[in-house]
Amino acid sequence: MTEPKPKLLIVEDDAGLQAQLKWAYPDFEVIQATDRAGALAALRSEEPPVVTLDLGLPPDPDGTSEGFAVLDEIMALTPDTKVIVASGHGARESALQAIARGAYDFYQKPVDIETLGLIVRRALQLHQIEAANRKLAEKVGEDHRVLGRLITAAPEMVKVARTIERVANTNVSVMLLGASGTGKELLARGLHEASDRRGGAFVAINCAAIPENLLESELFGHEKGAFTGAVKTTEGKIELAAGGTLFLDEVGDIPLPLQVKLLRFLQERVIERIGSRKSIAVDTRIVCATHQNLEVMIAEGRFREDLFYRLAEIVVKIPSLAERPGDAALLAKAFLARFAREMNPAVKGFAPDALAAIDAWPWPGNVRELENRVKRAVIMADGKLIGAEDLDLAGGAEGDTQALNLKSAREAADRKVIRHALARSEGNISNTAKLLGISRPTLYDLLKQYDLQT
Repeated sequence: MTEPKPKLLIVEDDAGLQAQLKWAYPDFEVIQATDRAGALAALRSEEPPVVTLDLGLPPDPDGTSEGFAVLDEIMALTPDTKVIVASGHGARESALQAIARGAYDFYQKPVDIETLGLIVRRALQLHQIEAANRKLAEKVGEDHRVLGRLITAAPEMVKVARTIERVANTNVSVMLLGASGTGKELLARGLHEASDRRGGAFVAINCAAIPENLLESELFGHEKGAFTGAVKTTEGKIELAAGGTLFLDEVGDIPLPLQVKLLRFLQERVIERIGSRKSIAVDTRIVCATHQNLEVMIAEGRFREDLFYRLAEIVVKIPSLAERPGDAALLAKAFLARFAREMNPAVKGFAPDALAAIDAWPWPGNVRELENRVKRAVIMADGKLIGAEDLDLAGGAEGDTQALNLKSAREAADRKVIRHALARSEGNISNTAKLLGISRPTLYDLLKQYDLQT
């Protein structure tokens, strides 16, 4: 099957030059337009990767205003398009202005077909490279997904995911322990989707975000007239999650009186709505999470020990982002691909200084902080590549504790650098070896020595 020819849109109002240019590109499917309306219609219908644009278009054939208007609209509609601008009017000023507005290159009339052809083909090649890179960026993390949607290449996090997968089809209560922003709700949702309860609802509630006097009603529901403002009978979150999973985030913030009622539900699997004495049987699985030290809270009398053991039949500790070397870069690329597609398609990737800063930063806010920084950088970015300054990362802070001896220090450093390099090169062994300045056989030896998976 013959490969389709790449498309080239020529926007030119000179009929003679138009014909000359059409036959100069036998390896392209040439589309032609003579004015702004025709150019934009062709852009929408044909989506050409490369455009040659004469700035002197009607109704301003002796100036550049109409040509620049077309350039601006092309950049707004399809910022990936490579536009090569040609003009005989004030060449230097027009060239600078065109490049500033997003043009790929500039060529001064009279046109040299051969030279222009070289520029066109180079523009096409760059467009193809960028398109391939975008596809890779959109796929970043696909080979590193666990639990369906969790992106990681860190053994520490893979172990967490495997534990969750193993307990998913049981009815045990699972407690997720981890700092804020480590992805506890994502893991809880992954557990639900990996279980035989996936056909039921996944309901999440943040116990810290709801006032104490309303939390009981949120969890257990209420009958009409149970209190002022209770104008109708309302099911609580436990009932709404019947047949599915209820995720209690920040379970340490549940007040003691309500802990007793939750314990009764876990023991007997029945609830009573506020204002009712009728017991309702509910089949809901509980998954909970907290960043607090519940054992300290138990010792201080702020959390019931019997409730803890009911909720924590399986305890899963989630590592912080800083404890997952290489994951920050993987996640950053995935976030950039998503946010660029939604908010700023002109952004193509990270500059080297940004990747270095991402690797070095301790991420006290974990994945949530990383996501917010990348989102803000994509929205505010002026260029195609996001730099460290766009992420507001002045410099990393290494928080590693000192190793006991030189051998263990060297091994820890090797592991960390290799994992960062693997993440940066998305698992490509050749590129990883180049980044590290070593040969591929040496890298394979190190991967085997340190039991690192690619």
